Amino acid sequence: MGDKHVVRFEPVGIEIEVDEDQTILRAAAEQGVMLMHGCKEGQCASCKSFVLDGEDIDLDRYSTFALPDYELDEGYTLLCRAHAFEDLTIELLNYDEDMIRSGLPIQERTAEVVAITPVTHDLRHLVLKLSEPGELKFFPGQYVDISVPDTEATRSFSMANTSSRESGQLEFVIKVYPGGMFSEFLDQRLRVGDRLDLTGPFGVFTLRDNPDARLVFLGGGAGMAPILALLRSMAERGIDRPTTFYYGSRTQLDLCFEEELRELEQRLPRFRYVPALSEEEWDGESGLITDVVRRLEPSLTGADAYVCGPPPMVEAAIPLLERLGVVTKHIYYDKFTTTGDAGDSEVLEAGSR
Repeated sequence: MGDKHVVRFEPVGIEIEVDEDQTILRAAAEQGVMLMHGCKEGQCASCKSFVLDGEDIDLDRYSTFALPDYELDEGYTLLCRAHAFEDLTIELLNYDEDMIRSGLPIQERTAEVVAITPVTHDLRHLVLKLSEPGELKFFPGQYVDISVPDTEATRSFSMANTSSRESGQLEFVIKVYPGGMFSEFLDQRLRVGDRLDLTGPFGVFTLRDNPDARLVFLGGGAGMAPILALLRSMAERGIDRPTTFYYGSRTQLDLCFEEELRELEQRLPRFRYVPALSEEEWDGESGLITDVVRRLEPSLTGADAYVCGPPPMVEAAIPLLERLGVVTKHIYYDKFTTTGDAGDSEVLEAGSR
């Protein structure tokens, strides 16, 4: 361990201690301070901030697309890559003060594989049972890093369940990619009874307290997981807000959790599930999910929107939602994409625009 320094975040006035061997984001997470972040790898810019006071900062490797050289020279930094070597004052550029103060400290856990169930040809429902202590505290919509056995790599996956408190279990919906470092291991080698190491929770894709606002969810692929967690949480908590879940698939064989989603329509009187197929004609909605939203929603003024899925879908959805009247800061998103040379469907970027 290195020396420790105080980092103060403005305009929220929160201070933390940061060891020189830690990134500022990691230190904040360990102390339950939930800063906006996404990839944790210096690629998405969700944690970009401005250094108000202090200069002795060292950055791990990062993408200049996330932090161009001219921004670095002006005083910007990436908290997921930044190491403090003196006391610092940081101005947060992208933050939710209530979210910051509601954070949970990250925890390390070991879990046993309970089930690996195909829910489509390329989506797997992975269920893990936590070893003692048999609980991991998290908010619905968050994710954990799962260590890839026999490597030093981790992959990030969102929980589909709402809590581990009673069952001691965590659920995930994971897309299998050929050559995927974790997903191919999951599909070909991982077995019931095997053990996996987890770290978390991370992420800010959580339900905000805005009871008068309509909710619109847009999802695709493994983006089902955190949205399903949010819907399950709403049913458990009796949250009765006008809610529509638009989910895009290629064919009917790519749809999953259909029965549960229809049951949720019964439990949540003002909830509607709208699947759409882009490559198959059927009795339901057809076309890209963003085209379906454009066709069915003349205005979304005053709504909160949550978008989760492949980057092209997310990148198309955000400007569409803005044009339909959703306030930019009320668009919350996770991008699920491949990572590195061997891809997996994991959380790459998360935040609010």
